[in-house]
Amino acid sequence: MRIVRYRRNEAIRYGIIDEKEVVELAGDPMFAGFETTGDRIPLAEITLLAPSIPRSKVVCVGKNYRDHAAEMGGEAPGEPLLFLKPNTSVIGPDDAVVRPPQSERTDYEGELAVVIGRVAKNVPAEKALDYVFGYTIGNDITARDLQRSDGQWSRAKGFDTFCPLGPIIETEFDLDGGARIVSRVNGEVRQDGPISDMVHSVPDIIAYASAAFTLLPGDVILTGTPAGIGEFHAGDVLEVEITGLGILRNTARNA
Repeated sequence: MRIVRYRRNEAIRYGIIDEKEVVELAGDPMFAGFETTGDRIPLAEITLLAPSIPRSKVVCVGKNYRDHAAEMGGEAPGEPLLFLKPNTSVIGPDDAVVRPPQSERTDYEGELAVVIGRVAKNVPAEKALDYVFGYTIGNDITARDLQRSDGQWSRAKGFDTFCPLGPIIETEFDLDGGARIVSRVNGEVRQDGPISDMVHSVPDIIAYASAAFTLLPGDVILTGTPAGIGEFHAGDVLEVEITGLGILRNTARNA
């Protein structure tokens, strides 16, 4: 199912996409299941929002594609390299990515995002997918100059608007189906790589992360980016497309 979170007439609702309509759900499906209200709304009448607002955190994995690790001047780590983004960094489709005045270089990083559906602590890799609600697209926006100067990544990765998510959550996404991540700036392809090139798999990432901290329903895991990262400027249109998940589109502006 393709789950969306949307605004209509100032109310925020959840729904299931059915061709050009949304079947309205009675509540957040992560907690209330998939009971519907019976209403069907044309897609043209809604505004899509970030499909999940993490209750506590966005967990990110650095250098999880060897070609990206190489372009950053190193090798992929032997274990997942984890860092966090605050939930205040999350925005939705078509929301503006705001370039902060503290940074002279902001980069895009298209990524597969995993949405956690159950409380997960010390989850073994072989059972990890049982804790996944679904999958969406993320863009790990980074103030690259601050990442280098700070010596750690929290500020560079954590500014408001630095975690676009969307447009849908797909509950039946096939991790082994040959999906590719394609990132574009103003229509020009900058990244294009298969998710099968991940060094650490989704189950292994969930197991590793849940051994460190409890994952809560709605938390999001960004699983890393392929080679081709680069900077963008005010006015640029950023797109991340993943096979089967659609296109996440945002426009950049200066603060």
